[in-house]
Amino acid sequence: MSALDVLLWGVLPYVTIVILVGGTVWRYRFDQFGWTTRSSELYESRLLRIGSPLFHFGILVVVIGHVIGLVIPQSWTSAAGLSEGAYHVQALVLGGVAGFATLIGVVILIYRRRTTGPVFMATTRNDKGMYVVLVAAIVAGLATTLLGAGVIGDEHNYRATVSPWFRSVFTLQPDIDAMAAAPPSFQLHTLIGMLLFAIWPFTRLVHAFTAPIGYLFRPYIVYRSRSVGARSRPRRHGWEGPGS
Repeated sequence: MSALDVLLWGVLPYVTIVILVGGTVWRYRFDQFGWTTRSSELYESRLLRIGSPLFHFGILVVVIGHVIGLVIPQSWTSAAGLSEGAYHVQALVLGGVAGFATLIGVVILIYRRRTTGPVFMATTRNDKGMYVVLVAAIVAGLATTLLGAGVIGDEHNYRATVSPWFRSVFTLQPDIDAMAAAPPSFQLHTLIGMLLFAIWPFTRLVHAFTAPIGYLFRPYIVYRSRSVGARSRPRRHGWEGPGS
């Protein structure tokens, strides 16, 4: 165990958690009006209708896959009758499809944001940096999915290295040796993931903490203009009672 391993896998996770929790509390207390995605559908809706569902539904499946892979021990899935080979197949199929859908969705959203003037003007520097880290995390995740299943290079069972380390962080006894034994690609994906969570509270991603599920099924905001032939209500001065 080297000093670098201790720093990366024994100290940095807790620094990330402190920044994530503390930054979220700070943002909620002092920037509630900024706790939003700053909807831009009014400026452009065609690309948004394609990219937003791809990204949001894709990332939801990716999150569920990470929870299953990192939180549920391998012994539990084996006891349930799911072999290691079958697990890797479903992880490759579902994870690969969801990962590519997420990547295509975020690329469309970035293209839309960059090419639509008013949308680009509403993009902060924090959000620009967030998109870089987010895309890097998705690409690294796709790479580890292919590597873990043995599609590229040697197969690696991350549930024997990364997963035990992840669970041990929350028991305040980080298994540094387990994470140090993981391939560099998995280590890189983990580091990018920690960076993403560290900047999370200071970007538009913070809205996910408010309604991570309901947001996926909410209807788009519909803007309607008054028809040309519609008769406007005569303007009256003074107070009008409710319902009048």
